[in-house]
Amino acid sequence: MEPIDIGITVSLGMLIFVILGMRVAFAAAISGVIGLIWIFWAKFGYDPAQFGKAVTIAAKTAGQVPHSKVSSQALSLIPTFILIGYLAYYAGLTKALFEAAKKWIAWVPGGLAVATVFATAGFAAVSGASVATSAVFARIAIPEMLALGYDKRFAAGVVAAAGTLASLIPPSAILVIYAIIVEQDVGMLLLAGFIPGAFSAVIYASLIIGLAVVYKGFGPPVRGFTWRERFESLPPALPIFVVITVIILFAYNPFGGDVWGTPTEGGAIGAFVVFCMALYRGMRWPQLKDALMETAKLAVMIFTIIWGVLIYVRFLGFADLPAAFSDWITSLEQSPMLTLVLILLAYAILGMFMDAIGMLLLTLPITYPAVMALNGGEFVSAADSAFGMSGPMCGIWFGILVVKMAEFCLITPPIGLNCFVVAGVRDDLSVQDVFKGVMPFFIADAVTIALLVSFPAIVLWLPTLAS
Repeated sequence: MEPIDIGITVSLGMLIFVILGMRVAFAAAISGVIGLIWIFWAKFGYDPAQFGKAVTIAAKTAGQVPHSKVSSQALSLIPTFILIGYLAYYAGLTKALFEAAKKWIAWVPGGLAVATVFATAGFAAVSGASVATSAVFARIAIPEMLALGYDKRFAAGVVAAAGTLASLIPPSAILVIYAIIVEQDVGMLLLAGFIPGAFSAVIYASLIIGLAVVYKGFGPPVRGFTWRERFESLPPALPIFVVITVIILFAYNPFGGDVWGTPTEGGAIGAFVVFCMALYRGMRWPQLKDALMETAKLAVMIFTIIWGVLIYVRFLGFADLPAAFSDWITSLEQSPMLTLVLILLAYAILGMFMDAIGMLLLTLPITYPAVMALNGGEFVSAADSAFGMSGPMCGIWFGILVVKMAEFCLITPPIGLNCFVVAGVRDDLSVQDVFKGVMPFFIADAVTIALLVSFPAIVLWLPTLAS
């Protein structure tokens, strides 16, 4: 059996493991080790006497992966970004953001839901975890929406959908993972996520306002706040903007010259700023312990997925499956844009059965080379590019698209993790209620993705300024 045939067979076996309920990290690691043993044994002609040697070589090959990949400095961004989010919660910044958004925005139709979207977007700018964002605002925003007469399913859907913005708006753990897997510039990707993230929030808000206008009483506006109350609501939320500024300045210097440091250093300083604010606001050891423990749990989960999947990725390299898929994609006679759309649709289907991080880690080693091949290679002029952009910029654009698809997967039944989190926080909600509530946001996400595909400048404007 040829290596490519082994690659296809083992990959199908891994998908069966996942469908049967095995965790992605373990399914990928086990499949990767089995595949490596198979390939090395095939090189020995399936000689029974050489099977032990094949196992030894495969174990050594797989064993090099965890340290060689996870020791990357860029991965240290993940725990610092997650820690920022948990510290911000214990510092009371989430409540401050929600109160400020409510007093400034809630006067529009569907105002409290719109305020929730923008407050969530603001919190996403200091939290790298969608799950944490959804859990926090399920406690803060849903009770206030229910008090105003919102349908409980829609209120839950607003929080679950808005929570996905943390995947795109920096600091984003998924963007960092994408950058490491495909060897893209982390700073450029973080910059690229700002405008599409804000754009997604505007699309969500527009959907809510439209529904409130069409269906009277759907989401009553909240009025009665004075200008003094509005301005007094801003200072408690200012630390959020300090952290955002720090992260931007460590990825791009708008004043010219070199950036102030690396994104890793920016994440660490951002965490320190929020930590100081949390102490100032009265955080004590029990709260700090909870923040550190939750950060550790989520970071370890992400690192475990990365370890397992990278063993599988190492096997894919030996099987030469990514190159074969790229050659097949480029041999198709359909337009490159149609091929890209089909790849994104495949992500939407996969997202119904896999978690976002695992899905990206498993597929990017195959889809990324294919998209880059469609774009004419990694270092080409815009004139030779199928998508009208240079290779590195195409990689950044594709990264934002797949991370947006990962957002979509966070609310897609039956696996949509954000929906399970919101239902878990609220005893009066079932998972089915939340899935029904997020349905209108599928339309908003489809519109957003279509616009990002049609107008790459939405994604690439900020990275182009910094390049």
